[in-house]
Amino acid sequence: MIIAVPYAGGQVFGHFGHTTQFRFYTVEDGAVTAISLADTNGSGHGALSTFLADRGVTTLICGGIGGGAQDALAEVGIRIYGGVSGDADRAVAMFLAGKLDYDPNARCDHHDHAHGKGHTCGDHGCGGGCHHD
Repeated sequence: MIIAVPYAGGQVFGHFGHTTQFRFYTVEDGAVTAISLADTNGSGHGALSTFLADRGVTTLICGGIGGGAQDALAEVGIRIYGGVSGDADRAVAMFLAGKLDYDPNARCDHHDHAHGKGHTCGDHGCGGGCHHD
């Protein structure tokens, strides 16, 4: 199993689609056997599902995440554990212990608006709009 976590400064980064790095945890027999870090190289939102799938990710632990990203990740078979914050390594350890406190309804609300002509999701910041329902 490979677990991905949007990552910044040791913490779970709060907005999936705006992360610049992922920390990857390779898990065998219930224990982390390798950890690596990868830059997204500007990939955002929809492209991140392919970025993760190409690296064999099966599980994503994250903070806020939009509905489109959730759908794209589901299409490539990645299971999402959203609404997580704090230390990334601790979140993975808690997940592996079956004790991760996550919110299956975590999402970023600014993705729930109509996308008008010329609108690009990357044109706005999260600005406190990420929340956990």
